[in-house]
Amino acid sequence: MNRFKLKPVAIVLIAVCAIGAVAIAMFYSKSGTTNKSTAMPAATARPALTVTTTQAQTSALPIQLTANGNIAAWQEASIGAESNGLRLAEVQVNVGDVVQRGQLLARFADDSVQADVAQDRAAVNEATASALEATANADRVRTLAGTGTFSGQQINQYLTAEQTAKARVESAKAGLAAQALRLKNTQVLAPDSGIISARSATVGAVLASGTELFRLIRQGRLEWRAEVTSTELGRLLPGTVVSVTAASGARLLGRVRMVAPTVDPQTRSGLVYVDLPTDPKTGSPSGFKAGMFGRGEFELGSSNALTVPQQSVVVRDGFSYVFRLNADQHVSQIKLQMGRRVGDRVEVLSGLNADAVLVASGAGFLNDGDLVKVVPAPASTANAPVAPVKPSAPASK
Repeated sequence: MNRFKLKPVAIVLIAVCAIGAVAIAMFYSKSGTTNKSTAMPAATARPALTVTTTQAQTSALPIQLTANGNIAAWQEASIGAESNGLRLAEVQVNVGDVVQRGQLLARFADDSVQADVAQDRAAVNEATASALEATANADRVRTLAGTGTFSGQQINQYLTAEQTAKARVESAKAGLAAQALRLKNTQVLAPDSGIISARSATVGAVLASGTELFRLIRQGRLEWRAEVTSTELGRLLPGTVVSVTAASGARLLGRVRMVAPTVDPQTRSGLVYVDLPTDPKTGSPSGFKAGMFGRGEFELGSSNALTVPQQSVVVRDGFSYVFRLNADQHVSQIKLQMGRRVGDRVEVLSGLNADAVLVASGAGFLNDGDLVKVVPAPASTANAPVAPVKPSAPASK
């Protein structure tokens, strides 16, 4: 009986709660819609980054061919002993010395050779005296040849003795000349001007003929032997300018002297011989040593190219990108194929139009579709002219 009396009251309470809940929901719904409509424009209008812009430029870039190779002596002379069985008495030069053609490098003990020269000189004098006597006898026989004083056999004997005596004189003179040559060879002279690159001569050593004493870099000239693939050899001609950088960091401008007529069948590459200029003060290319590794760039002219600043290029996942600024101040990420690099400019091979406006500073912090705020670039870097960078030889120290 009481349960049926409470039922209408519960219904009324439930209805009141439902009406209140609907009213509250409608109030918050209107309030949220108003806040959203006023807050959304502010969120979308906030830029992700403040940037400066730039444009691609067309400029003349040098065409270069890069190669690696070794520094070597232009020609290396081997200086050996020409005297056999003589003691080395004096060595006057060492490794690294600059020598001139005909300069004394070493000297062998010549006492025994001097004695042989004196003996052979005496033999020449003896043979000369015998030849004079034989000639005088032959002259008398010729005078009396028609008188019958001497028989024909005797006349022939005197004439033959004259010829034999003269031959002995020539033989003695030849022996004397040989000993004089031995005496001359006791002095080891530089066959050409250059730099001593190796020394094996030791004072007091008794050496056989032909033993190497020194090695000489002729005229101090060095060359760079570049290894170039067979497909690129045809582009190189004698006289081509090359910028060669040694492992020490020294750089010189050389010229191609010769392109090898053959190609290695194993590596399919050929040698290009590049002459390096010699420093008059040191007698060799400054900063370069034979046996060093060198890297060079052959100058093959120039060509026009579309370039962008290096700072506008972003490398992600191994690919190069730039950010193009659109009319709505949003950016689009564009993938590019890059080429040559000269100074702070990079060549664009494909993927970009010449009239595109690009993000210059801050590109590394952007993502595709970001809204940006553009500010003017600093006057020192805005519209900076682009010029090809030519390698130059360092000043002589």
